Amino acid sequence: MRSKTPLTIEETGLGRLARACYHKRKMVLAIWILGLIVINVLGFAVGGGIFQDKFGGGNSESQKAQNLLKARFPERAGDTANVVFRISTPASDPANQAAIEQIDQQVAKVPHVVTVLSPFAPGGEGQISRDKAIAYSVIQFDKVTQDLPKKDMKTLVDLAKSSTKPGFEVEMGGAPIAKAETAPFGASEIVGIWAAIIILLIAFGSVIAMGLPIMTALFGIGIAVGVIEIFSHLVVVPTFGTELAAMIGIGVGIDYALFIVTRYRSGLHDGLEPEDAVIKAIGTSGRAVVFAGCTVIISLLGMLLLGLQFIYGLAFGAIAAVLLVMAGAMTLLPAVLGFCGRAIDKLHLPKMLHKGIGDKKTLAYRWSRGIQRYKVIAAVVSFLVLVVLSLPLFGMHLAFTDAGNDPAAFTTRKAYDLLAQGFGPGTNGPLVLAVSLANKGDQSALPELAGLLSHDPDIQFVVPPTVNPAADTAILIAIPKTSPQDQATQTLVHRIRDTIVPEATSGTSAKALVGGVTAAAVDSSAMISKRLFIVIGGVVILSFLLLMAVFRSVAVPLKAAIMNLLSVGAAYGVIVAVFQWGWGGQFFNIGKTGPIDPWIPLMLFTILFGLSMDYEVFLLSRIREEYLKTHDNATSVADGLAETARVITAAAAIMVCVFGSFVLGDLRILKVFGMGLATAVLVDATLVRMILVPATMELLGDANWWFPNWLDKAVPNISVETAPEPVPALAGAAPASK
Repeated sequence: MRSKTPLTIEETGLGRLARACYHKRKMVLAIWILGLIVINVLGFAVGGGIFQDKFGGGNSESQKAQNLLKARFPERAGDTANVVFRISTPASDPANQAAIEQIDQQVAKVPHVVTVLSPFAPGGEGQISRDKAIAYSVIQFDKVTQDLPKKDMKTLVDLAKSSTKPGFEVEMGGAPIAKAETAPFGASEIVGIWAAIIILLIAFGSVIAMGLPIMTALFGIGIAVGVIEIFSHLVVVPTFGTELAAMIGIGVGIDYALFIVTRYRSGLHDGLEPEDAVIKAIGTSGRAVVFAGCTVIISLLGMLLLGLQFIYGLAFGAIAAVLLVMAGAMTLLPAVLGFCGRAIDKLHLPKMLHKGIGDKKTLAYRWSRGIQRYKVIAAVVSFLVLVVLSLPLFGMHLAFTDAGNDPAAFTTRKAYDLLAQGFGPGTNGPLVLAVSLANKGDQSALPELAGLLSHDPDIQFVVPPTVNPAADTAILIAIPKTSPQDQATQTLVHRIRDTIVPEATSGTSAKALVGGVTAAAVDSSAMISKRLFIVIGGVVILSFLLLMAVFRSVAVPLKAAIMNLLSVGAAYGVIVAVFQWGWGGQFFNIGKTGPIDPWIPLMLFTILFGLSMDYEVFLLSRIREEYLKTHDNATSVADGLAETARVITAAAAIMVCVFGSFVLGDLRILKVFGMGLATAVLVDATLVRMILVPATMELLGDANWWFPNWLDKAVPNISVETAPEPVPALAGAAPASK
């Protein structure tokens, strides 16, 4: 049987795609420009994005409570918000009372507002602080937060701002109001892009070469933003979903284009014609880009196992960003390279144009030999550093943060602080108990339940129960003494469910369910925490199988899985130390310390799995290529590290700057996520890939490449780009001697 001749790069699917995009470059560019315009116009036409911080859902008790109220007590099924007043004179003064009641009347006219409970109305007696300097009114909506129009919430915020005057401050608080207050999109992204521009200029020395990765990433993100706007009408997308997708898309998009542009320039410098250089770049580096992008997408799909709607929105938004920047790198970039041709280096900075990589006298080569010489010390020291960085993660408190962590300029944050000052932090997170009354005699359980709640040491105040007209459902409001994100509040929710409710309803058929925004956050946090290790385990197994298929080894993927866990653990440790413990908090302007939102460790892990796979493939594939040639493990590891160190450093530097720029923003969630990603990428590209991986591979020797025959036959062979990515020398570097 005649053996099949291997396909050349030009004959592969990616090679044909590159040739088609090169020859039809005007049409490809026009399609991308048209797509950018059409998608964003469509997103605007459908009414803009419906972004909502809905952390409940599923079959949790808080969701059951919401469903019960919606069915039997619809006028109390919606969420609540607060109008908070800080007054220089006693709130009970006639002039102040008249002003507050006038504002309440205006609020009551806003669509979807059912009632406004004034601090001067029956039942509102506890809504004036003891010093009479702070008061608040309670707004009852007819819908939950995710179903309330953003424009109506903006109306309420504008009303508060217009009513504020010297000695009479008006603020708005509550989950519905948070919909109207989002940080401006673009500030952190611009900082990250400028940092990437500087790094690319240093690396390439050419303005055109620098601009191509930036342009490709921006096209992909521009369309992704429109896509997220559209599908936010179909799935729950949190208010920070667009910024999170942009953070990820810009980071990976610039890196993907960087790999292809550097390979294209290398082809030109080797004497290839522009068309052949494009085909070679897409057929080699493009394969690695597709592999890396697909691993990120696959790992993000693993988040759907949680079954929470807001996780769907976050995952789909990030997937859209990664998919579009990857598509841009594979189609738009080769088309634009066709326009550039050999002019890619024309606009270059004086004495900064670099066209190749050095030889064995480079710093990377000397570094690789140093690791080879001191492999035991390198392995032990880098491992200990990673362990120390990871230690704080064992004190991680997973819970959804509350408005107390909002930016200080937000009205929700000001209202939160005023309520905490005047009435205690628990006022910001009331617990809503929905009670089903199957029989008339069940109402006897209501005073018993209210009494037991009021005597609980962690409850500050209990609003008397209200029964619906049909007398089959009642509602009680319990105000905790601690804030919604406090560990004591989580414990209180579980104690009410496990102890107080069963005792109060004993001997009756009444059934009480604890709901509300705070309880929903507790339920979602518990659900995510339980499934966190399932998702992490699935991702680790997937990474092991993929790397085993690529490198035909058992030890290499096992070691890679351990290394990935160490780098992610270090990232977890850093965000706990900074955001939960407050270490360096003033330097990073984190404001109040607080717990770590439970979805952050999960999403960090899934994204970092894909990103670390990128570095893993570039480093290990080069080492394996050398080993297949020489069967000398020590030399192969050192040479592979020397050849790939520059691309890993350049790519990681861009990602660290892009992700790190979000730490400069206002939203705490994006600060935490940005620092986690930046830390993990930095650790992964330095301590792990540059020290720990080569040191342990030197120690393992030929055992790195052990792969039994039966496993070789059972596991499919996945081929990715094996040649190293040449990245231009940094500015000021002396040419390598021959």
